[in-house]
Amino acid sequence: MKNPLFLLNACFLFLCVSMYLGTGWSLWLFSFPIAPQLTPDNYYNQFVPQVTAATNFFRIQTMLMLLSAGLMVVDEWRSWRRWFPIGVLIGVMAATALTILYIFPYNASMAAGIQDQATLDDVLTKWMRLNRIRVSLWTFQWLCMMAYFAVLVYPKPLTR
Repeated sequence: MKNPLFLLNACFLFLCVSMYLGTGWSLWLFSFPIAPQLTPDNYYNQFVPQVTAATNFFRIQTMLMLLSAGLMVVDEWRSWRRWFPIGVLIGVMAATALTILYIFPYNASMAAGIQDQATLDDVLTKWMRLNRIRVSLWTFQWLCMMAYFAVLVYPKPLTR
């Protein structure tokens, strides 16, 4: 890392992956468990406004993350540390593809209004399964950035 602006960029990317990590794990730990209690009458307010707001926010954040990780790759290109932002890039692209191709259609179904319990249960089950994969990808991104900073702090293996 040759320039303090590159450190600031890496910190920004760490902030972004941390936001994904927190959002994903809070979804998994606190929202998924109430899925069995959701009905066609009550799921909309528990789901649609939050997902819409998150989608609008993360759409911009994702573009900034791709740019930020790309800058990190350029900065670290001659170092083996380049693999950390490359890992983040791969994770962001995979999570984005998963979201656009598979999760957004379920979001649209729920936003349009689901009228029967069997359909809601089916959609929620599939949506949660896909989101567990996405949370795993977000966790991978965070681990890449955590490892990057760990290597900066401890460039040599710790010994006794």
